[in-house]
Amino acid sequence: QVQLVESGGGLVQAGGSLGLSCAASGRTSSTFTMGWFRQPPGKEREFVAAIRWIGRNTYYTDSVKGRFTISRDNAKNTVYLQMNNVNPEDTAVYYCAAGDPFGTNYHSINNYAYWGQGTQVTVSS
Repeated sequence: QVQLVESGGGLVQAGGSLGLSCAASGRTSSTFTMGWFRQPPGKEREFVAAIRWIGRNTYYTDSVKGRFTISRDNAKNTVYLQMNNVNPEDTAVYYCAAGDPFGTNYHSINNYAYWGQGTQVTVSS
């Protein structure tokens, strides 16, 4: 089992920045692909970003490219999401996930076996 705990959520003004962290514990493995997803109010959970351990390749949904940065520190078993120039459409509960290191569907929730409890991000206009 892997436990994931997100932190860093809160209220931020549009145009501002916020950093999220996700600490992993338990049967941790630096080989997991780590992902961030979000669930806006009244909508389904959606892919935000992912990072592989192989080659440290990163992936982003189009709406956050150039604004969000995903990174990981395997020594600390922690993955980060730096969110810059946020806008009200970024308001959501943000979830960290750990999944198949060799899966190609990094954007799909089905690729991830472990999930955190989520952290609320609210962007005011």
